[in-house]
Amino acid sequence: MVAERLAGERRVAMVPEVARRLSESGWEVVVESGAGDGASFADDAYRAAGATIAADAPAAMRDASMVVRINPLTAAEAGAVPEGAVLLSFLQPVAAAEMLGVLAPKGVTYLSFDLLPRIGRAQSMDALSSQATVAGYRCGLLAAARLGKFFPMLMTAAGTVPPAKVLVMGVGVAGLQAIATARRLGALVRAYDVRAAAKEEAESVGAAFLDLGVLAEGSGGYARELTDDELRRQQDALATAVVASDVVITTAAVPGHRAPVLVTAATVERMAPGAVVIDMAADQGGNCEATVAGADVVLGGTTVVGLSNPASGMPTHASLLYSRNVQNVLDLMAKGGSLAWDDEVVRDMCVLRNGEVLQPRGGRA
Repeated sequence: MVAERLAGERRVAMVPEVARRLSESGWEVVVESGAGDGASFADDAYRAAGATIAADAPAAMRDASMVVRINPLTAAEAGAVPEGAVLLSFLQPVAAAEMLGVLAPKGVTYLSFDLLPRIGRAQSMDALSSQATVAGYRCGLLAAARLGKFFPMLMTAAGTVPPAKVLVMGVGVAGLQAIATARRLGALVRAYDVRAAAKEEAESVGAAFLDLGVLAEGSGGYARELTDDELRRQQDALATAVVASDVVITTAAVPGHRAPVLVTAATVERMAPGAVVIDMAADQGGNCEATVAGADVVLGGTTVVGLSNPASGMPTHASLLYSRNVQNVLDLMAKGGSLAWDDEVVRDMCVLRNGEVLQPRGGRA
């Protein structure tokens, strides 16, 4: 396992608990020194778990048959990958042409969590969902911390304080966790999604569902991209709900596309002073027109938080969940010591097979 190099990334692809399990099942685990520091996992914890500590990334990858990380390697890092090795990480294949060009001549096989099929058997391997869970929870906490009001209703000697009004856009894994977190903190929560199935899901965790008459069911449980006309109607219908909210948390994404703009700058300017928008889709362009990834933008008295790499803000448990996803994939692959190419999970996750570039099939990229 090699350390993450992405600026601001604090997660690690394997925690000592999983390193121990893999060592006990016959894997030789080598960890780059300092890889777990950002997530509070010291080198000594890996040594105690049976792992070997390597001085740097090339040393960690030397003679490796499997390399795991969270973010993809850079083209320069890919040069140190041994011939015939297997890589496992997030990838976003369309944006990784240069790196794949370095790996292909080496006969490398690359498995991407972005392409994991949405089937019941693969749920324990679903790193997208595990990291979205962390991100949604963090969004709820961050919203409460940034708002200058209480989330719950409080009855005090000085009078009653009404609860905060929270609107969550996008009722996927992250959105559901954001709803549940805001509800646990006592806020009144409404939710919106273009998928019809989202209504029951949102209500199951305590939100009132907004039905705006714009549906966009896509494949695999995801929303499809809206037409320009649908997007305009959606924005107009949402504006009233946004303006009436103290907090707006946006989590909407369409795999393989820019995040849809749900909240215009003009709508943000109409919100009450002190309102907060937490945009979890900032790294994909943002659901709010005013969003800048990694920055706060104040518009008309409302703060728009462009939350970049949200799961990294809770690196310890984010790393634990990701690491267990990695272990479950490795357990699936280790049939007879080789990849199980007849398994649809392996087939769908595969971007490179022995250096041959494959077309994504049935995954989520």
